[in-house]
Amino acid sequence: MSPNEVAVQEFWDELRKTTQARIGLGRAGNALPTRRVLELSAAHAAARDAVHVPLDVDKLSDEVRAVGIGEPTLVTSKATSRDEYLRRPDLGREPAEGMQVPDTPADIGFVLADGLSPTALDRHGATLLAALVAELQGRYTLAPPVIATQARVALGDHVAAQAHMRTVLVIIGERPGLSVADSLGIYLTHLPMPGRTDADRNCISNIHPPDGLGYAEAARVAAGLVDGALALGRSGVDLKDTSRTSALGTPGVVELT
Repeated sequence: MSPNEVAVQEFWDELRKTTQARIGLGRAGNALPTRRVLELSAAHAAARDAVHVPLDVDKLSDEVRAVGIGEPTLVTSKATSRDEYLRRPDLGREPAEGMQVPDTPADIGFVLADGLSPTALDRHGATLLAALVAELQGRYTLAPPVIATQARVALGDHVAAQAHMRTVLVIIGERPGLSVADSLGIYLTHLPMPGRTDADRNCISNIHPPDGLGYAEAARVAAGLVDGALALGRSGVDLKDTSRTSALGTPGVVELT
């Protein structure tokens, strides 16, 4: 390569270290280099696998049990298969007939849902739960965890209402992309009940260390939102996290008016 080509390559190599986005891919004639094409194919395969590979419920149950806040309860949605879950999002929001969740009134409840990436929940779910428990325990009462399969976010409202959780944190696998296939999100709903909408929730996304948001940081943001929701008496669009945008002062939440 010429000195100019070397300089260009070094520039893109350094820039790629700062992002998982596909940038500076180069060219081979009128096409992408073979290496980049193979990387894209591998990422696409990983994203498909993340959606379709079933959650290892037994393994996750053991890991969640070890966190020490109680025996996990297993629930599922009305979607009877993965294909139906993907075709009918509405069924993933509704509990299966006869769903039973122990009546365990508590300030905070946790629902670990496979969502669109069971792989993400398998890799990060229990560790993120442990970080949340470490941040919240002692200040709030915590309900035993619930593991939900073929689940969308709104299934957590049914679980929380039946168990009488004051605030529910749904830890769910996010839709995989061609850069990240194992990202988790946390959806917080205060006073959950069937019929709540996305406007009633707060979301913390892109949790997948080491490249995404870390467990401890995500737990700290979640705890701040829990505090704010309890102070305001509601969650959602009226509640804003300022912990990562304010350079001065104490991190916290504000009410939007």
